[in-house]
Amino acid sequence: MTVKTLKYSEWSNNLVNGSWREGSSEKTCTVTNPYNDEILTELKFASKNDIHEAYVAAEEAQKSWAKVAPYKKISILEKAAQIMQDKKEELVQLLIEETGSSHLKASVEVDCSIGDIKLAATFPLLMGGSIRPSAIPGKENRVYREPTGVVGAITPWNWPLHLTMRVVAPAIATGNSIVVKPDLQTPITGGLIIAKIFEEAGLPNGVINVTVADLEEIGDSFVEHPVPSVISFTGSTAAGKHVGSLAVKHVKKPALELGGNNAFIVLDDANLDEAVSAATFGKFMHSGQICIAINRIIVDRKLYEPFIEKFLEQAAKVKVGDPRESNTIIGPMINRKQVDRALSIIDKSVEQGAKLIKKGNVEGNLMEPFVLVDVTNDMTIAQDEVFAPVACIIPVDNEEEAIKVANDTPFGLSGAVFSGSLERGIDVAKQIKTGMIHVNDQTINVESNVPFGGEKSSGLGRYCGEWAFEEFTTVKWISIQKEPRQYPFS
Repeated sequence: MTVKTLKYSEWSNNLVNGSWREGSSEKTCTVTNPYNDEILTELKFASKNDIHEAYVAAEEAQKSWAKVAPYKKISILEKAAQIMQDKKEELVQLLIEETGSSHLKASVEVDCSIGDIKLAATFPLLMGGSIRPSAIPGKENRVYREPTGVVGAITPWNWPLHLTMRVVAPAIATGNSIVVKPDLQTPITGGLIIAKIFEEAGLPNGVINVTVADLEEIGDSFVEHPVPSVISFTGSTAAGKHVGSLAVKHVKKPALELGGNNAFIVLDDANLDEAVSAATFGKFMHSGQICIAINRIIVDRKLYEPFIEKFLEQAAKVKVGDPRESNTIIGPMINRKQVDRALSIIDKSVEQGAKLIKKGNVEGNLMEPFVLVDVTNDMTIAQDEVFAPVACIIPVDNEEEAIKVANDTPFGLSGAVFSGSLERGIDVAKQIKTGMIHVNDQTINVESNVPFGGEKSSGLGRYCGEWAFEEFTTVKWISIQKEPRQYPFS
């Protein structure tokens, strides 16, 4: 891959009402490359007042944006998708340098983002209504589909471009405006570059705003502000519960995609080579820093030992290192805190009886694969979302135990089942309490036209496809009494 020098100095401002300007906080956000700790850019944080101005601007802009003809909205969205396609090489490099993504992961993320915009471009033509019959003589009932108003979006660092775009694109396509608060570690790919793309595509000022803010300074003001009617949050379950409770307290609609503890089940009739290949990808893609990555590998004892042997062989082949190199699969963790957290989970699980059969080297933020076996589902590594290139393998005696272990978690985001019988795999998949699950595939799957979201403590609502359309719209009933109505008294 040819690496060009990107100008990071242009990413030193927030965007409020079409104006790229410094934040008014006294504090500064420093964005670094997690692979080599190089400083990419510095910008002043947005203050509570900046957030207030962004929401006020979004509220005003939304009134006129909602009235824009659907084909004009479609044109802007399609142009944004084309700009992303034209800038794909630059976007991939931004993701590599800001997030430590491998070239493979970054390329997939850009493609997913483009797909989300293209699908959202179909939404403006769906903002119609219907006429329903009435039990009252001479009455006509009309039901109109309308935008919710202003969306507040809090987005994460691990897939920042896509996980922000899947909110921005459907929100604006359905006539809303939006204020984005990206993660402090990835403000460029998690917000600023998206705003720049839509600006180039002709989106009116104020429809999208980006405020890079420090939580210690702004507190809960981003969620509690009276303007937004929907709060979209992607992140940890603990933080999501707090955000969700605040949203409900202030009668705002929460859309939450939270943590996962995704099970990869290998039944006794599975194709071993295919299962190992899928498990390797689903565990080590982007260093395991994906909410839908495999967290627990649950294997029938009939295949347990050969699965471990083959999995170790595959794990040893995974290239770890400089994410700029095209054959790298595992680049750096986002920061040293994440590395130390993973090492702590490993130590606790070994103390609890797990066997560490592959101990990877750790250098800075780079972490080679670790593999633990003879894990039980009550161990720390099986109960916590690891978010690292650390595999844990749990033996089970039969299908029933596999289902029980898979469901024995407060989470329910993604999952996978491998079986030699598709119907058997489907039957098991139906018994796993999770929002998404894949038969004879791994857990990392995203498509723009199918619902993405979880059950239990993994979230509320769904992103992508017609489900995102529902999240960012509301309905209004208007009845018309076309002839005088006879009342029982007057």
